[in-house]
Amino acid sequence: MKAVMIILDQAHYDDITNQLSKLNIRGFTSWKPVYGRGSNTGYPHYGTHAWPSLNNAILTVVEDHQVKPLLNYLKKLDKEYENLGLRSFVWNIEDMI
Repeated sequence: MKAVMIILDQAHYDDITNQLSKLNIRGFTSWKPVYGRGSNTGYPHYGTHAWPSLNNAILTVVEDHQVKPLLNYLKKLDKEYENLGLRSFVWNIEDMI
């Protein structure tokens, strides 16, 4: 099992949660809003007058075979909308209940 953390511009939220369903990934937890700034070229997402956009975060735990299709979708989405910002991280799950 793998944990996939997705940090996304709020504009991507519905598209990504719909894609989770299409990939038979039912369970996830999300946080709204999430503030931050990309490490390389990302614009700040502070929810302020100067930087009004916001991020969201989604955490899902999936079977190993579900990771690649999810990351492929996220890479394609990020490439299509590079200015919005999208990052994803994958961790091994040692145990769970």
